[in-house]
Amino acid sequence: MDKSSNIVQTFAPTGNLRASINLGNPILANLHAEAKQPFGISIDLATELAKQLDVGLELVVFDTAAKSVEALSLEQADIGFFAIDPLRGKDISFTAAYVLIEGSYMVPADSTIVANEEVDDPKHRVVVGKGSAYDLFLSRELKRAEIVRAPSSQTVVDLFVERGLDVAAGVKQQLEMDLKRISKDKPTARLRLLPGNFMVIQQAMGVPKSRGEAAAAYLHKFVETMKASGFVQAAMQRHGIKGASVAPAPSK
Repeated sequence: MDKSSNIVQTFAPTGNLRASINLGNPILANLHAEAKQPFGISIDLATELAKQLDVGLELVVFDTAAKSVEALSLEQADIGFFAIDPLRGKDISFTAAYVLIEGSYMVPADSTIVANEEVDDPKHRVVVGKGSAYDLFLSRELKRAEIVRAPSSQTVVDLFVERGLDVAAGVKQQLEMDLKRISKDKPTARLRLLPGNFMVIQQAMGVPKSRGEAAAAYLHKFVETMKASGFVQAAMQRHGIKGASVAPAPSK
């Protein structure tokens, strides 16, 4: 990709490319248990973009999507990795999606709920990670069920079990990991995932709108190149990611 000195300055005004990293979504980023260093698809993409811009990379790491979004909106970071949402789009220019992720529901094993369509009921309390993509989505879509917000995506299932709530909502892979963990640590807390999904999360890269249209266009082209070249697919395979797929090129 061609780059100019203006584009480099626009993306990295401090001299380094500051990437806002959200550890709340295991499909995008995780921490090495011993080294405590983040790794994942988002780090791979940030590393490659910094390489193409010929600047250093600085990771600004957060435990929730909401904090990660806020950092980019306040320009405490230069790029970020988020689910596309109209509320977030007020301050952030999004690329097209690079990965599609399923949002799923979890219920107690003995729940009468058997389908996603049955969740939106006045009797049901649905726990979500505060400020997450599915919190924003379900806040618009659920008209009758009560939404309960956990501090982060990682604490959704624990709060769900502790308070005896009716439904837990989140990234399918995170729920599957929590299901295995809870089954081992609390075998009496029997849980199950509902089939299918309640939403498909479009995961994209973003840049502050204040950086201008040229930066947004450059980042969009970068993402499409990374998808078309097989970079994103290879990163998913390298990190053992399941329950997600490379997003198709946007229709023209």
